Amino acid sequence: MNMALDFHVVGDEIRDTAAPAGPIEKRWDEHRAHMNLVNPANRRKLSVIMVGTGLAGASAAATLGEAGYHVKAFCYQDSPRRAHSIAAQGGINAAKNYRNDGDSIYRLFYDTVKGGDFRARESNVYRLAQVSVNIIDQCVAQGVPFAREYGGLLDNRSFGGVQVSRTFYARGQTGQQLLIGAYQALERQIGLGTVEMNTRHEMLELIMVPDADGTERARGIIVRDMVTGDIETHLADAVVLATGGYGNVFFLSTNAMGSNVTATWRAHRKGAYFANPCYTQIHPTCIPVSGDYQSKLTLMSESLRNDGRIWVPKKAGDDRLPSDIPEDERDYYLERIYPAFGNLVPRDIASRAAKYQCDAGKGVGPGGLGVFLDFAEAIERLGRPAVEAKYGNLFDMYARITGEDPYTQPMRIYPAVHYTMGGLWVDYDLQSNLTGLFVAGEANFSDHGANRLGASALMQGLADGYFVLPYTLANYLSHAPYEKVPEDHPRVVEAQQAVEERVQKLLSINGTRTVDSFHKELGQIMWDYCGMERTEEGLIKAIQMIRDLKAEFWSNVKVTGEAEEFNQTLERANRVGDFFELGELMCIDALNRRESCGGHFRGESQTEDGEALRHDDEFAYVAAWEFADSQPILHKEPLEYEYVEMKARSYK
Repeated sequence: MNMALDFHVVGDEIRDTAAPAGPIEKRWDEHRAHMNLVNPANRRKLSVIMVGTGLAGASAAATLGEAGYHVKAFCYQDSPRRAHSIAAQGGINAAKNYRNDGDSIYRLFYDTVKGGDFRARESNVYRLAQVSVNIIDQCVAQGVPFAREYGGLLDNRSFGGVQVSRTFYARGQTGQQLLIGAYQALERQIGLGTVEMNTRHEMLELIMVPDADGTERARGIIVRDMVTGDIETHLADAVVLATGGYGNVFFLSTNAMGSNVTATWRAHRKGAYFANPCYTQIHPTCIPVSGDYQSKLTLMSESLRNDGRIWVPKKAGDDRLPSDIPEDERDYYLERIYPAFGNLVPRDIASRAAKYQCDAGKGVGPGGLGVFLDFAEAIERLGRPAVEAKYGNLFDMYARITGEDPYTQPMRIYPAVHYTMGGLWVDYDLQSNLTGLFVAGEANFSDHGANRLGASALMQGLADGYFVLPYTLANYLSHAPYEKVPEDHPRVVEAQQAVEERVQKLLSINGTRTVDSFHKELGQIMWDYCGMERTEEGLIKAIQMIRDLKAEFWSNVKVTGEAEEFNQTLERANRVGDFFELGELMCIDALNRRESCGGHFRGESQTEDGEALRHDDEFAYVAAWEFADSQPILHKEPLEYEYVEMKARSYK
């Protein structure tokens, strides 16, 4: 019996009608060759709204501005340089085969499809692998200081889920260096006047306007000036959302505290399908929780698993110092269970393995919620200077946060919420089911399936921004300009009023509980019942708990301050209100998917040795959810594989 049917209804099947056919290695080139173009003089007459200026948004805005379009860019930070992309550490993948170790575009494609547990589209992933080789050249030309070998060639290292070295890196601050490169390109276009930058502005509504022929198109957004509180309307010929993921629904995650789901959720409520919301990535190498006062968790790059060895004491309850535990009493469990990949298994597998060890009483540190990541062997083999050159800033960060020296004692790590593979549904052209609304980077669902391999987030963000969206958006805009939309258009006025009413509603409740208290409680529910392991019983319980908490939020939250001023409590309340609705949909999606795949692990669906057990006959589809006031509507997009055999994922 499918209990999920009590919480949703099934709608029509959908297809990606933009996806090209033919040999997979020729699809993107053939698709581009037959796209419509916009001549340079006409580009100056067309405008694009870009919401979000992380790697995907900044690279897309800079490229579109360079091409001659007028771009209106928005971010809630005080500078695009503060986008959460800056926090990425370990590297960016590209199939250049510099190490001559057997890598290729096909190998990157295969590893990504397999890493996603065969729940991603073949065409999208192959395109990602194809354009990856161009990203590195683009970034080197921008001056990104990638690590280099002694002879001056770009260096590579390995990441989880692969047996080659294809990850380009800049110590442990790759995201920062890549974002600075995109930011410089963006600032150049701002200086030239092709990009209009609006910092400290948050999108609160999407404007959909029908053409004369009745076609509904995304034509603008409503934003709030976060400094003055003013509600503003901005209109354009197309809208792009590049606003990142929604991991902060769990409260404690590796995301920046400002990261939220509001922009994409507003689009979802306007009709944009939200795909695979239950696909959440749990990252295995994070600094463990140290108290209930924390507002976020700190990531330790997966690149550390190249040279660090993960272990726990063989005996449960062994609380000796790691230096006092001899080699024969240590369990290097990843090397033991997965000899082919060892410490470089994918993130979902490494995370569950750590959880199993801690559940068995072998965890280390406060509460037994940690495992060791040990560099003693690497320091002995390579020497401390070599380890410092590769990971020095990461070691320094760990020491500052924990007060422990990772050069002389092992790090303690534990899994934490990180990336989200789900997001708004898009077709091959990165256009949502809403005409004129495009979605890039982590905000869309398209490339990673049920689990993202490390160093692929930066790859996807820059691929979408530099090499995909500029073609597909131009193809869409070749039919523009569209009718001018006046600011007193009924749809515009309706969107403005909806934002103003929501703001006033939040301010008028005047309850007794803080916004953060609700967010923390929601996050605990999500972690307990929709975290590393989900069960039917737990998910049903969580749905009701979220509904009850949401009802209390809208009747008892206290939002201080005024609307027309700098008001961070109001900002957080608005975002948390959306997290309630998202959290419920995540649980419904997880309840419906009665299989384990990648980061989605159902306790009822596992092999005898505790590995994820898929059910391809029932669930080889993208779950694209349509918003409805009563019950969400599930549209299934079948996943078909021509070039990769769907089989049980094994890293042993």
